[in-house]
Amino acid sequence: MYRVLPFFLFALVVCSASAQNEKWEKWETEADTLSTHGQHGEAIKLYTKVIDASGLKDGAGYSALYKRAIAYYSIGDFGHALADLDRFIKSYSTFPQARLLRALVHKELGNTEQQLVDLAEALRTQPGNPALLKWRASIYIDGDHFELAKKDALLVRLLADDAENEMYLGVAYYNLGDIDSAFVSMNKSMELEPTFLPPYLYAGTFGLEQEQFDVALSYLDLALMLDPGNTSALLYKGIALTGSKRMEEGCRCLRKAFYSGMDEASDYLTEYCIGTEN
Repeated sequence: MYRVLPFFLFALVVCSASAQNEKWEKWETEADTLSTHGQHGEAIKLYTKVIDASGLKDGAGYSALYKRAIAYYSIGDFGHALADLDRFIKSYSTFPQARLLRALVHKELGNTEQQLVDLAEALRTQPGNPALLKWRASIYIDGDHFELAKKDALLVRLLADDAENEMYLGVAYYNLGDIDSAFVSMNKSMELEPTFLPPYLYAGTFGLEQEQFDVALSYLDLALMLDPGNTSALLYKGIALTGSKRMEEGCRCLRKAFYSGMDEASDYLTEYCIGTEN
């Protein structure tokens, strides 16, 4: 699977040696053209020729090394991308784009702690970057570090709030026991981007867990208006309906979720719906 990186990751500024061999320049230019057209495998071969010929001496070849890492990332070869980035950052440790690309590689490899290390370094040079803060908040959410996630999300709210950030903030609030603030953030997320589905699902599950079934249904019905076949919304709606004793409707939703591939509906069907007519 090919990956498209934001343009800034390609904007490498590394001073090559003034006496750089013209042949290396030609190879690198050809490789850049190939990479731009998605021919990353061929580009990697040419970048490798530049790297081998230069020996990475006196700054020469590091531009090709970084671009080869991008090419490896683009074709999903994360191991080689990481090796190139480690080598590059060893010599250019303050170059933030390399840190960000390595954080993306660590994300693909599931290395959460290393992601945080590289994001922290990138944030040293861009301390008020909302995208980086929001990215880190999402990592904190996944790692159940909800207080840290709330801190980053609140800062993003001041700088450049959006629906995704409010969703992270709502999840953090909920898991910290601030239920009212959680719903406020989810509602704000919906206001900022009405067609963004996840906050409706989160708010629905919050209502379920609080046994506020009518509240849950109000959000889940909206979710199903956005995506009528969403199996998670169908499952949660079935649970909310059975919780509010609307058994026939609830079992109908649970069956629909189950037959659509939501295996989690099976236990609820067994508990509430055996013997219920379609």
